[in-house]
Amino acid sequence: MRVGEICTVQTIYCTRDETVQGAALLMRSHHVGDLVVVDQRDGEKLPVGIITDRDIVVSVIALGLDPASLLVGDIMSDDLLTATADDDVYETIERMRFRGIRRVPVVNNGGALTGIVSVDDLLEFLAEEMGELSRISSHQQSHEKRARQ
Repeated sequence: MRVGEICTVQTIYCTRDETVQGAALLMRSHHVGDLVVVDQRDGEKLPVGIITDRDIVVSVIALGLDPASLLVGDIMSDDLLTATADDDVYETIERMRFRGIRRVPVVNNGGALTGIVSVDDLLEFLAEEMGELSRISSHQQSHEKRARQ
């Protein structure tokens, strides 16, 4: 299975010059816990970082800083791991596990944002795979019953 088959394509994003407060409001209005931070070039959105609700709490709120006076670029994680839509799901899981990353922007061959894949997306995929695997025994038993009659 390829990452492009399970990723969320309606990705919420902002630029690095958005205020942290503006980013928090975007997260709230779209019911998400992260935003992909992009640079816009030639009509393309190129991922350069990611900001999470946890980043805002730990780096801004807990320190008593003003989220309206800080920019996303000041606190975003810029050591970005990306995947392409053609990347194998299991290889992507391994890369995420190795880096301890829960969300990965999905990009096209030119590096432009096309989606995002999260641990939740991967857990849902794996749960479906396990469900299909669990049905093997019951199908085998049904087949044996029919074959023996």
